Amino acid sequence: MANEVTIPLLPCASIDEVAEFYVMLGFTVTYRQYRPNAYLSVRREEINLHFFGIPGFDVTSSYSSCLIQVEEPRELYEAFAAGMRAVYGQVLLSGIPRMTRPRRDGFLLVDPGGNWVRVVPAVREREGRRNGLTRALTNAVTLAGSHGAERQALKILEGALVREVHASEEERASALEFREELLERLNLHR
Repeated sequence: MANEVTIPLLPCASIDEVAEFYVMLGFTVTYRQYRPNAYLSVRREEINLHFFGIPGFDVTSSYSSCLIQVEEPRELYEAFAAGMRAVYGQVLLSGIPRMTRPRRDGFLLVDPGGNWVRVVPAVREREGRRNGLTRALTNAVTLAGSHGAERQALKILEGALVREVHASEEERASALEFREELLERLNLHR
């Protein structure tokens, strides 16, 4: 067998709300169905996302997730951010929906359905080659993004910034950029 495509279905409370959100990000609605079951598909270039509606679905307790691998996550982030700014006047960093700022390992988008859409580089760096600051940044991103533990993430990141004096300027800049995002999310501007 060759050229198979698998597209998981992600839950949401409202396919209309999800459609509006993804159109804002530059997607096109390719199919919408209300009966007998709510169903939506959207597409942006080769990215296909499909959703099914569940009446009364609690998006705050959703644990649905998918992964999008792209050559350059930052380019997709910039396109998504432009759409958010056009509609909301800013990039939404907290709540539902939200989007994290991009780092070397990509970014996270949480849509109005509570789905965690992780955008990552198509080719990943080998874990064994990462230094302490990069590992700490990865852990902090996971804690803040997946678990909502921004304070713990900030503590880990600040400790690593002090300990890892031999980190490259690029790694230090990425860590400092995420530190600023965490401070903003926690309303702790220093």
